Order: sequence, then C-alpha cells, then structure tokens
Amino acid sequence: MTTKEQLDDRYGRSKRTGLRIGLVIVAVVAAAIVGLLVWSVWSSSSRSVDFDDLGFRVVDDSQVELSFRVTSAHQEDVTCVLEALDTSFGVVGWEVVELDGGSVTADYTETIRTVDTATTGYVNSCSLR
Repeated sequence: MTTKEQLDDRYGRSKRTGLRIGLVIVAVVAAAIVGLLVWSVWSSSSRSVDFDDLGFRVVDDSQVELSFRVTSAHQEDVTCVLEALDTSFGVVGWEVVELDGGSVTADYTETIRTVDTATTGYVNSCSLR
C-alpha cells in the first residue's frame, strides 16, 4: 500500500512548492507595481509645462498687463490660460494665448481685457498644444 508521503514525493507535492509559487507570485506583482509607478511618473513629467507669474500691472478699468515665464522641455507650441480677478476673487477677464515653441524658457507679457476693474492677474494653466 502506498502512503500519502510516498505519493507527495512522487508527484512533487510539498509545503515548499507552495511557498515557492507564492514567492514567485509576490515578485511578479511587485515588479508590475514598480513598472506602473515608473511609467506613471515618466509619462506625467515628460509632457509637463512649468509657468511662473512674474507680475501684473493694472492698465485701466478694462485691461491688465500680465508678465509670466514658461518653461518646457519640448520645443512645441504652448497654450496658456490667463485670468484677471477683482477684489472678491471673481473672474473679470480671461485670455487663452498660444505661444510659439522654440526655446526652453521664455518670458511673455500679455494684455487681458476685463469687464470691470481687476486687482490681480495670473496664469491659471499652461499645456502643450
């Protein structure tokens, strides 16, 4: 008569086999998570555009002049959304400007038309076109 231990030896069933399979599964899952994390960081940073507000000047009741800097690792055209706000932080003017690519960092000055007196102007967002 054959015992359970003899059958386990014959067919390779042991407690160690289950442990090895578990370790392989954990290693594959960990490698997949690390791969997804690396891809996510790379893809989000590779198409990013940085921008900085340099200052603003209220020209009159209907215009604000905004100076800003755009930095991009790509030499592609950039689209920026500019906004002007009043004293209660309501949007009184906005402008979408399309900037030509070509340099990594460039300074720009744009005029935002407003419907009321603005107290500030800023860059809301910039992205590659």
